[in-house]
Amino acid sequence: MYLWIKAFHIIAVVTWFAALFYLPRLFVYHAQSEDSTSQERFKIMERKLYRGIMTPSMVVTLALGFWMLWLQPAWLSQGWLHAKLTLVAALVVYHFACGRLVKRFAADANARSHVFYRWFNEAPVLVLLGAVILVVVKPF
Repeated sequence: MYLWIKAFHIIAVVTWFAALFYLPRLFVYHAQSEDSTSQERFKIMERKLYRGIMTPSMVVTLALGFWMLWLQPAWLSQGWLHAKLTLVAALVVYHFACGRLVKRFAADANARSHVFYRWFNEAPVLVLLGAVILVVVKPF
């Protein structure tokens, strides 16, 4: 059963990261948009992505990850897992920061440029690199 949980965990992680990569890209385009039709379209896209895909994917990812830990509690004594869980916590914070930005855009209260969002979009890439290296290499 563990391998089934792991497989669905990986699928949920891929889905979550796809949304984490795409939502800030929508922010870039939204921040650049000048006409109300485009701005309203981006608001809908951002809301649906965040609520319909990103948040459910995060919940499934975390639930399956904790289920695997419950089945393999010995991993909690390994340093690589502590580092990975720290990255996961940072990703959850990033997720909720995206949610705040969705609300700001929805309220027409965005105060940042598209350049900020281009850089903001890079954070999950760093987390993904670190998490994959930690899980595969288990350096400590």
